[in-house]
Amino acid sequence: MPSPFPGMDPYLESPDIWEDFHASLAWKISVQLAPRLRPRYYAALTPRVTYEEISIEQVHGVKPDVSVLKVSDRPMEGGAVAIEAAPLTGIVTFEVPVKDQTVEIRESGTGTLVTSIEILSPWNKRPGHEAFDAYRKKRRSAAHLMEIDLLRAGKRPPIATELPDAPYFVVLSREERRPRVEIWPLRLQKPIPVLPVPLVAPDPDVPIDLGKAIEEIYAERAFDLRIDYSRPPPKPDLPPEDAAWVQERIGRGAV
Repeated sequence: MPSPFPGMDPYLESPDIWEDFHASLAWKISVQLAPRLRPRYYAALTPRVTYEEISIEQVHGVKPDVSVLKVSDRPMEGGAVAIEAAPLTGIVTFEVPVKDQTVEIRESGTGTLVTSIEILSPWNKRPGHEAFDAYRKKRRSAAHLMEIDLLRAGKRPPIATELPDAPYFVVLSREERRPRVEIWPLRLQKPIPVLPVPLVAPDPDVPIDLGKAIEEIYAERAFDLRIDYSRPPPKPDLPPEDAAWVQERIGRGAV
């Protein structure tokens, strides 16, 4: 079953789906580009592992300060043993590895990086996280950089130009034009346009159909069976006009 949305599906931002969606989208982009890049270039998936802090709180209800444990039906010398319950409960924090995939276009033979296609993840957009700082440094690299932001939550990487009100953006930073960038605002109500991916001059840009990639992985990864459209989209809340449009779209079962 296809997604009910013409472009990005906001339900794909859900934390229990995002990592799978991110990896699938990176793979689909690399497959889509591969035949258009030959023979001078190739598209490689480059994993990056970072660590996400997880907090787990176990609540067992109210416990008495002292409990009596019956360890056996057989009488014990001295009678029952008083066992003191823990006076406090707390939260355990630990780090789990999370993986991002970057699509890198490289020159055949030399392996020189030409263009990096970065699909932003929650940790790229979280100030104070190591991945946030690492990505800001990456934006200053010499290669072309295409930044695909399909997450409404978090802090977007800074752009000096005032951005329009839109949930998603694609930003293309061509190495020879910095600090000027090209910006595509992406809105829920419209399909995602075909975008240009730059190579080494004088080679022309190659197209990337991001909307088609999302449409294909939605079907291939059976996201329609994993998304509960009876619930609101993941946080942050959509503007009232967008929220009403989303509910209308879902209610119609539009394709």
